Amino acid sequence: MRKLGLIGGMSWVSTRAYYEDINRIVQRHAGPESSAPMLIESLNFRPLYRIGEKAEWQKAADVLIESARRLESAGAEGLVIAANSMHHVYDKVAAAVSIPIIHIADCVAKAMQEEGVDRAALLGSRNVMMQDFYRERLVAQGLELLPPDEEIADRLDAIIYDELMIGKVTRSSERELKTILTNLGKDGAEAVVLGCTELELIVDTDANVLPVFDGAHIHARAAAEFILGEG
Repeated sequence: MRKLGLIGGMSWVSTRAYYEDINRIVQRHAGPESSAPMLIESLNFRPLYRIGEKAEWQKAADVLIESARRLESAGAEGLVIAANSMHHVYDKVAAAVSIPIIHIADCVAKAMQEEGVDRAALLGSRNVMMQDFYRERLVAQGLELLPPDEEIADRLDAIIYDELMIGKVTRSSERELKTILTNLGKDGAEAVVLGCTELELIVDTDANVLPVFDGAHIHARAAAEFILGEG
């Protein structure tokens, strides 16, 4: 099996989910005694919390580049950034190392294409929903996305940063997400992409009016396939 480097800590909730998902998939394919060979660097998320300005993104890129280089030097053969929003600096980080970095949006696009989904809504933090770095990656692969709703983006941003990233789950947020998904279906979405690694905490991916593509789980599956030599 190949050794994977995982840049985590944004938040620890999503890092834990990645670790569990990757190991469960490896175990299913390689045997019950198997576990995934991984190097994990859990970053302090506080300096990267809710950033938005250009200078702040450069700081984020510098932090992730240093992490990626450390993991590569330690023997990682491929990398995963365990956060949707930090893919804003993906190109800079990928250019700084010589090993591949698995892009979350590419994995999501592939999964949607395999299921025959052409038109979806993207949900996540304000950065993911309103900026182009994630959306354009999906559109470039032939997928159509509903226009982002600024009101929904603001509400989800509050739920993600004030609740989910600290491990807090509320029934009111669960109900709100269910309403949002129902309305997106009425607006013409064939499916919904969860572009935040923590949203699965309040979205039942198997019991919704629309198919739900959980980006974090899809990303973890691609990471496990890389470890197993299938990706």
